[in-house]
Amino acid sequence: DVQLQASGGGLVLAGGLLRLSCEACGPDFPVYAIGWFRQAPGKEREGVSCISGKGRTLYVDSVKGRFTISRDNAKNTVYLQMNSLKPEDTAVYYCAASHIITWSTPIMSDEYEWWGQGTLVTVSS
Repeated sequence: DVQLQASGGGLVLAGGLLRLSCEACGPDFPVYAIGWFRQAPGKEREGVSCISGKGRTLYVDSVKGRFTISRDNAKNTVYLQMNSLKPEDTAVYYCAASHIITWSTPIMSDEYEWWGQGTLVTVSS
């Protein structure tokens, strides 16, 4: 099993930036794909970005050019750098891990086996 801990959320003004971290505990972290998802109040969970064990990345169209996912396998951590934040980015953000994912959008939450607790991102206008 993999235990995931997401952190880095907070309150930021529109146009600002935040960096989320997802720290994993468990064996074989480099083999897992890690995904970031978000869920806004009253909306369904949405896949935002994912990264393979070797660093291949995928983004949903709404965050392309603004968000960057990366990983440091030595630290068992995946990051989501979020720039040019918009009020519509407000949500609880979750990270999740999977052995195998379909490498296309939409990023499907049911392909992910382990989930961390969420971290709240609030972007004010």
